[in-house]
Amino acid sequence: MEVTDIARLATTMASTATSQAVNVAVMKKAMDIQASSAAALLQALPPVSSANLPPHLGQNINTTA
Repeated sequence: MEVTDIARLATTMASTATSQAVNVAVMKKAMDIQASSAAALLQALPPVSSANLPPHLGQNINTTA
């Protein structure tokens, strides 16, 4: 292996590591934005009143599929 091959390999590895770090940072930022958008959408929903529902509703779970 020649010196130029080692230098080329080191440069490629450094470039790949930097690229991966940037990709992870962008992905984390996108996930944070999506989480805050989802939270804002959930808070924008009007509250659901259960006053008109029968009292037995929601007490049993159908486990057969």
